[in-house]
Amino acid sequence: MNKLIYILTTAALLSCGNSGGNQQPAASPQVQPASTATATAPATPFNADSAYQYVARQVAFGPRVPNTDAHKACARFLKSELERHGAKVFVQEATVKAYDDTPLAIQNIIGSFNPDSKDRLLLFAHWDSRPYADAEANPKDQHSPIDGADDGASGVGVLLEIARQLGEKAPAVGVDIIFFDAEDYGKPDFVRNFKADTWCLGSQFWAKNPHIPGYTARFGILLDMVGAKDAVFYKEYTSMRYAARYVDMIWEKARSLGYGKYFINGEGGAITDDHQYVISGRNIPCLDIINYDPETEKGFSDHWHTHHDNMDIIDRSTLHAVGHTVLEIIYEQH
Repeated sequence: MNKLIYILTTAALLSCGNSGGNQQPAASPQVQPASTATATAPATPFNADSAYQYVARQVAFGPRVPNTDAHKACARFLKSELERHGAKVFVQEATVKAYDDTPLAIQNIIGSFNPDSKDRLLLFAHWDSRPYADAEANPKDQHSPIDGADDGASGVGVLLEIARQLGEKAPAVGVDIIFFDAEDYGKPDFVRNFKADTWCLGSQFWAKNPHIPGYTARFGILLDMVGAKDAVFYKEYTSMRYAARYVDMIWEKARSLGYGKYFINGEGGAITDDHQYVISGRNIPCLDIINYDPETEKGFSDHWHTHHDNMDIIDRSTLHAVGHTVLEIIYEQH
């Protein structure tokens, strides 16, 4: 995915991404039967093996770049999984313009749980992958798409496992899961001319054209790059500006569950990501859980926007830390 990071102390700009292609899908995730739930706990503990298989299943289609067969096949899979878990599914189809005016046929895929509830939570991730590996050192390697196992598929994998849990035990509030498209088709580093707002095209479209007229939610959580080993999640600046209460709530919950090594109690940079357009377009307080370390030179992990963003870097422990935390937060809302 592409992200422009504004480190306030250095005024540095960075960006993120994934890519597209076509392969045969892997086998469906195998999940364990539900265990007895407590009054406040989820129906079952978050299943990291299931989330991992959901990531692998997406990657097996090939890079999920708009206008490709892999993209279309993965869209059908995401829709069918949400339906299988009992969600009311909406598919937004639209044509948007890329940074170079290429028309992109996109699909925002939305699954609503407890759809009659007026009190709602919003969970979202981008499901497309970047068409360029523009962070590769060798220019010859920069023009081909990447798998986007972490940058794209990891957030979707966690949310699909959460959808499975919600299908087993209905939450007290309504929950909408949105897989936004065309987040990662922004201007590549090897293109000199800068054009604003070329990232997050799916969320920009949805913010202006929500699937439910007048849609709102109590708050929103964006998951982006949440699957790599030793990932760290700092408190992103835009999240703190508009949703500090919810950032603190989630970070405190993560630390109480033993995930303090992932959820760092420190400030990160301001990241242009899907949450920004949901905030500005729908006035919903949103936060971004994203692997970014402001204490390093690059900020993003070494696999970011390269061909190393594949299944080799996906770690079940990281998926579990994020998924378990978010699932606990959902079931605590009343």
